[in-house]
Amino acid sequence: MAATIPASPATLQPCKKNVRGSMLIRSPPRPWRRRLPQHVVIADASSSSRGPKAATGGRLETSTDAAAVAGEDGDVIRRLQNGPDVRGVALEGENGRAVDLTPLAVEVIAESFGEWLREELQQLESGRDGGEVRVSVGRDPRLSGARLGAALFAGLARAGCSVFDVGLATTPACFMSTKLPRFSYDASIMMTASHLPYTRNGLKFFMKRGGLTSGEVEGVCDRAARKYVARKMGLGGGRGMPPVVMRVDLMSAYAQHLRNIIMERVIVNAGNGCGGFFTWDVLEKLGADTTGSLHLEPDGKFPHHMPNPEDTTAMSLTRDAVLDHGADLGVVFDTDVDRSGVVDATGAAINGDRLIALMSAIVLDEHPGTTVVTDARTSDGLTRFIQARGGHHCLYRVGYRNVIDKGVQLNADGVETHLMMETTGHGALKENNFLDDGAYMVVKIIIEMVRMRLVGLEGSVGTLIMDLEEPAESKLMRMNILGEAKYAKQRGTQAVETFRNHIQEGKLNGWVLDDCGDCSVSQGCLVDTNDDPFDVDAYMYRAKFFDEYKGELGWVHIRQSVHNPNIAINMQSSIPGGCKSMAKDLLDRYLLTSGVNEFVDITEVQKFVK
Repeated sequence: MAATIPASPATLQPCKKNVRGSMLIRSPPRPWRRRLPQHVVIADASSSSRGPKAATGGRLETSTDAAAVAGEDGDVIRRLQNGPDVRGVALEGENGRAVDLTPLAVEVIAESFGEWLREELQQLESGRDGGEVRVSVGRDPRLSGARLGAALFAGLARAGCSVFDVGLATTPACFMSTKLPRFSYDASIMMTASHLPYTRNGLKFFMKRGGLTSGEVEGVCDRAARKYVARKMGLGGGRGMPPVVMRVDLMSAYAQHLRNIIMERVIVNAGNGCGGFFTWDVLEKLGADTTGSLHLEPDGKFPHHMPNPEDTTAMSLTRDAVLDHGADLGVVFDTDVDRSGVVDATGAAINGDRLIALMSAIVLDEHPGTTVVTDARTSDGLTRFIQARGGHHCLYRVGYRNVIDKGVQLNADGVETHLMMETTGHGALKENNFLDDGAYMVVKIIIEMVRMRLVGLEGSVGTLIMDLEEPAESKLMRMNILGEAKYAKQRGTQAVETFRNHIQEGKLNGWVLDDCGDCSVSQGCLVDTNDDPFDVDAYMYRAKFFDEYKGELGWVHIRQSVHNPNIAINMQSSIPGGCKSMAKDLLDRYLLTSGVNEFVDITEVQKFVK
């Protein structure tokens, strides 16, 4: 039995090596037999200058190559190799399969691995000559684990390794025992047969660089086969003192390592709406540090600012909190948490097009080639961002319900569509039942932050959208509909339809109704061209403007409001001054000449173009 000493890995003292004098065995020119041939001579290599010396302490060598040494007994060990692992039958009970992963087999494999490891470390670390070689050993709960574990400890000790027993463990934890600063072992062995029956068991080998290759395990097994043959013949198998094994608590440290990965510093600004739960019941229970979060308690008067990811005060306060507390992420929810916006670790606001771009990058990594549906107020730069990642961009009607329903429809028509987002922050995912859920979006972003950390990517989530092209100018204007409120919807429809008619009738040269080309939407991103078009709840059109001298200046989106008696005009341009040029052309050739100005207040447009 191994002597087990519990100890903290930070205070362990090197254990004495149990290195025996090496022996040279001269073999006959035919395979090994169970009976020792008369002309085999055993000599202590340390007292003779003749013959090849052993490369490492305690290793048995022969003067013939592996093929001459290999016999039926040696092949027992070689057959245990399973790619980069060792696997075999460890308990009786399998029909037609005898037990082949015996304590002796495990001991010689462990000893051979220990010898190979020492040689490998000497090559990898020039100047490392001797010194302690530290190996951790873990196991799964198989019934054969304790018995084979004792043999594993003995074999490693015979090779001069210091042995650290981590007990019941996971394979990833064993590998991380070579990486985690508290442990930093030279190698690790996990005793497991993965998904195979309880009668099986096996060994997985790791160094700091990762798992051993199949070729390396083959070499270890070949070396072990020679030892196995010799031990079966009664050579070199004498046992001295039981190995000293240090017992350490790896799994607690590994669990803390996993918690640290998700222990982001996240600032939540709930705006005194319903979003405080995300801090208390989600983030903090995952171990996140939410110090500095804002306005978590519900207050129906919203005393600080409106809970709204589009609100400049909300985003500014969140930005300040992120920078003051060195947080990894800031989150802004609206009142009922169906919308969200974020601030990255640098303080950059990610909402509107930038939030759609971030979610598109995440979703396209998970679902290459998918379609992303947005409202038609998003930028041309966003379209290029999505297309550059192999995705398709469907521009559709404004209104989160319109955007989500279009995604559902496209999926039903066989067009894979995993993300639907509006510039206001409403976002829905196919995986989440097409529900616009601001908290779910934030969870996806935090998961991405964890993934970036795991693969060693530097920077905040904002680095994922560094190549998003921003428009040079953006402008939003509103024109109130004059007259009695009961006529507002009718007059709003009339004004927007007049814009479309002017373009189609050639009265607005240079203006072209826009469409996204490949998602059954046309005529200014309003009209469905499939067999089952949606009803139009509010009329709106997007059109591009081409200047005779400057080329394409940008686009204009005109829509009647569903909630208020006004008409909204959104415009973006890639050229400084482009928005004013487009507004002036609309004023001169549409608003003042079509009669729309008789029932629509165009004052805001007039002020802008002056």
